[in-house]
Amino acid sequence: MLAKIKNDFIDFSKPLDISIPLRGDGSNVNAWYVEPPKIEPHVENDFVGKVSEGASINFNNIQFNPHAHGTHTECVGHITKDFYSINQHLKKFFFKAEVITIAPEKYQDDFVISKKQLQYAIGNKKREAIVIRTLPNTRDKKSKQYSHSNPPYLLEEAALYLVKKGINHLLIDLPSVDKEKDAGALLAHNAFWNTKGTLRTQATITEFIYVGNRIKDGAYYLNLQVAPFENDASPSRPVLYKIEE
Repeated sequence: MLAKIKNDFIDFSKPLDISIPLRGDGSNVNAWYVEPPKIEPHVENDFVGKVSEGASINFNNIQFNPHAHGTHTECVGHITKDFYSINQHLKKFFFKAEVITIAPEKYQDDFVISKKQLQYAIGNKKREAIVIRTLPNTRDKKSKQYSHSNPPYLLEEAALYLVKKGINHLLIDLPSVDKEKDAGALLAHNAFWNTKGTLRTQATITEFIYVGNRIKDGAYYLNLQVAPFENDASPSRPVLYKIEE
């Protein structure tokens, strides 16, 4: 089903899902030193919410942390004393996006994404959203255990550059845009949301995506949907649509 957006055509029958599904066991992707998520039948007195154990329905409780257990979208409330809800501040869901692939470069004892790398990858393109795929890009990103692994991250200068470019929605296939252990500095988060000035409450960061290798770099339309949680972050399902020629 073709649809026209401005001067572009996209085919809604060809979605490219870049989210990571959540599983209730230790094979689920994980970060931030928390236990794996749980998806278990609700148990109360003699009731066990599982058809195979005699119930008429499957009735599961789910316990997870959106920041640690999979694809999630967060707003400025992730790092502010005042409460901001992703459900209240993400009000538009369709954006023109650019998919870029970057091999993080060595910086001191870390691997990082720099301003220079983003400048080269984005060039003079004008986009509302940027989708960053890092190399190497293997399927184990869907189940990797990131705690204590010091994964790559964005330098502060890189986040500031994205703000200057007018990027409101940053998506990345890492557990965080910031260094795992930085004593709470959160330089990239603070820069992207401009916490030292006028808060960019319309801006979002989506972490823990997975961009398959069959998805080429370039322009797409992004449908960014979140579960309607009144929380700083929510599980999300970003979906790309190729621009048809």
